[in-house]
Amino acid sequence: MKSIMKKTLIVLVFLTGLMQVSCTENFDALNTSPTQSSAASFDANLLLPSIEFNSANTRTGYAGAILFQSMWIQILSSTSSGAATYYSNADKYVISSNTNAYIQSVWNNDYSAASYAFQMEQLTADKPALVNLNNMAKIMQVYCYSTITDVYGDVPYTQALQAKTGTTLPAYDSQQSIYTAMLAKLETATAALSAASPLPTNDAYPYKGDVSKWKKFGYSMMLKLAMRLTKVDPATAKTYAEKAAAGGVFASIDDDAYIMADNSKGFTNGNGAALSTLADIYSVRWSKTLIDYLKATNDPRLSVSAEVPPAGLVANQSIAVAGDMTPAAQIGQPNGYDLNGGATDITKAPNYPGGTGTGADATPIGKYSRPTLIYRNRDAPIFVLTYAETELLLAEAATRGFNVTGTAASHYKNGVVAGILSLAKYGATAVVSPAVATAYADANPLVAANALKQINEQYWATTGLQMNFVAAWNNWKRSGFPVLTPVNYTGNFSNGMIPRRQPYPTGEATLNTDNYNNAVGKLTGPTDWITRMYWDK
Repeated sequence: MKSIMKKTLIVLVFLTGLMQVSCTENFDALNTSPTQSSAASFDANLLLPSIEFNSANTRTGYAGAILFQSMWIQILSSTSSGAATYYSNADKYVISSNTNAYIQSVWNNDYSAASYAFQMEQLTADKPALVNLNNMAKIMQVYCYSTITDVYGDVPYTQALQAKTGTTLPAYDSQQSIYTAMLAKLETATAALSAASPLPTNDAYPYKGDVSKWKKFGYSMMLKLAMRLTKVDPATAKTYAEKAAAGGVFASIDDDAYIMADNSKGFTNGNGAALSTLADIYSVRWSKTLIDYLKATNDPRLSVSAEVPPAGLVANQSIAVAGDMTPAAQIGQPNGYDLNGGATDITKAPNYPGGTGTGADATPIGKYSRPTLIYRNRDAPIFVLTYAETELLLAEAATRGFNVTGTAASHYKNGVVAGILSLAKYGATAVVSPAVATAYADANPLVAANALKQINEQYWATTGLQMNFVAAWNNWKRSGFPVLTPVNYTGNFSNGMIPRRQPYPTGEATLNTDNYNNAVGKLTGPTDWITRMYWDK
């Protein structure tokens, strides 16, 4: 993995060369250095890990996800409230000094990753020996674009990444048309992957270029996108969900798509980086909503994911000190409280458990559960798409009457077990035995009359504990589960409603004005955080 990460640095040299070339009309007259790679000689395999890492890490840390979505859907909670703090605009929906910068992070980072994938597609076009790399480039473009449109709504797609051909101010495509294009592209690219052709040599996913694994990844992504459309276009959702299931989706946790961060080489897990800062390890806790959900059924994940910090301010601010992981001791922190001494001070919360420590070492929030050490690891895995998610989506597809192999109950059980076992990728301290996971699933089977609620609450908890907050938020928007009570904190930017989109980056209004205004004019609600997008009904 570390060797792969080293190779990504080479990409920067190549891309810099491309950007320089694109600004001149005298390409053929350039005096090309013999020590630098040209498009003709560059190994496109070197682009793949950059695409994989950058697109995955976009969904972590202060790029936005742990800052916004993690608390919008009440997986995490925070007592921060000051305008200069990172978390002040999370569960309270309040503008901070950093909000505008983070609004555009997903936009900038995913378009950047998509541009790498587009370049990889161009470099491998019409080269039979690179057909697999070419189609992986298309699949990764869909992965990037799906996040961009699911976060912002209508966005540039058809004209995006076309600066070389002269289109520097791209028009915005409707989300409906983007979904149509993405599903078609996934179907074609995934089917075109061939075990008879050479395999990629620089894959940072655990697949190591295995085409059979990549096919499962492509079809599992197709299922996920198809299920986004269950309310707005059930016929298309059914068609593509059935195609994905027939094509072959993930079959075990060995198929999980994730990437291992490598902090020593500068490839840091953004969630680990955020949760290991002094301020955030003190103020950020698991939400009451999540902890109550896990405790209600004695979920074994509680024993590896949550800890009550040792008493006192010093221990509560320690990055390395472990706390009490006894499941019965865990208490989730309610969302929407602060440390300001007023009516919303955490000490005024119902059933406040009391602070810890005395004198200068006293802290008012010591007894609320925080994420364990596994989540403060900057080398931790970054989950992209998992078998657990796929099985839960198949359970919903079966519940809706789609033609997929297996029953809703069996897929649900598989998803529950897989969600528990997947945490082992965080390391030995996160391992729950298969026997315990299976026993838990057997004791908490799917109830047909309550299926959609059970399935989607499980999806929320599973992706939340995997720290894939964008996935959890999008599925919450689509399904409506779990039913959450919004926070109505003074000065919030969403009228006391849970945000359902991020506003477009402010630069779009000034740099791409006409297309931006056209897109804003098509919104069916306000231009801010609470407008529902095409599939969010």
